[in-house]
Amino acid sequence: MKVQAEVRQLKEGGYIVIDDEPCEIVSISVSKPGKHGAAKARIDAIGIFDGQKRSIVQPVTAKVYVPIVERKRAQVISVMGDVAQLMDLETYETFELPIPEELKDRIEPGKEIVYIESLGKRKIAEK
Repeated sequence: MKVQAEVRQLKEGGYIVIDDEPCEIVSISVSKPGKHGAAKARIDAIGIFDGQKRSIVQPVTAKVYVPIVERKRAQVISVMGDVAQLMDLETYETFELPIPEELKDRIEPGKEIVYIESLGKRKIAEK
């Protein structure tokens, strides 16, 4: 899910959709309005799921999409190599997600973890 917002409402650390990918905003710089136009904002962001850096330039009055990013809790059911089978603690839905390198030693069956869900994608997050 995503909602619309004006560029001027965005803040560093917030989220924005760039190229149909939810991204976390790293920096926002706003130029002064010119003789014939509105002020423009340059937004630099990093993709939540792919880690790719993206940037856009938009007028501050332009509408952009802001993804709804949910942090949810799940229990680890099993670990098979680089993949963990998880069960959501609210809906009891089971699914599999790849385990990030930095968390491989901390994920084991029976433990609770936090994962991020946005625009139909999921990722195991650090607490």
